[in-house]
Amino acid sequence: MPSPSLSKSADLKTLVRDVPDFPKKGILFKDLTPIWQDADAFRSMVDQLAAPYKNSGAQMVAGIESRGLILGAAMAYELRTGLVPVRKAGKLPWKTVKASYALEYGEATTELHEDAVTPGMKVLIVDDLLATGGTAEAAIALVQKLQGDIIGTVFLAELKFLSGRQRLEKLGVPVFSLLQYD
Repeated sequence: MPSPSLSKSADLKTLVRDVPDFPKKGILFKDLTPIWQDADAFRSMVDQLAAPYKNSGAQMVAGIESRGLILGAAMAYELRTGLVPVRKAGKLPWKTVKASYALEYGEATTELHEDAVTPGMKVLIVDDLLATGGTAEAAIALVQKLQGDIIGTVFLAELKFLSGRQRLEKLGVPVFSLLQYD
């Protein structure tokens, strides 16, 4: 059953579900899907995420797999831009550029089609959650390899205690998050 109309990020935050010990013991997972399940909340979320970029000249949204693609698609629609997926290695069917990043135990690689971004294109990078910033940093590297102009990174939620914002800002990339957790 839909909730009453939600218009503020504080209202959205009340829908986020804490899941203890997921995906492993000691982690408190922030489940954002209840926001997506509620039509009014989803619309409010997209409106709030897109609002700062309405007059930015954005030409492309790069949505980071997998939940960032959900948000990225909605934002691309709202901003009237194209959408390109930033995916895990081996998932894209065409020629790609690659960037690797560190995980807690090991490394991962992410890819973008080599023709997804053209030189000078204004790109907005979108993901659901900013934690340490490693995945977003890899997406930034991909767009930069293709000589795109990154106008910002956008996240529904940010875990401030993991310092991902500082990591991205050191690269000179603006960061916007709707919900913050200390």
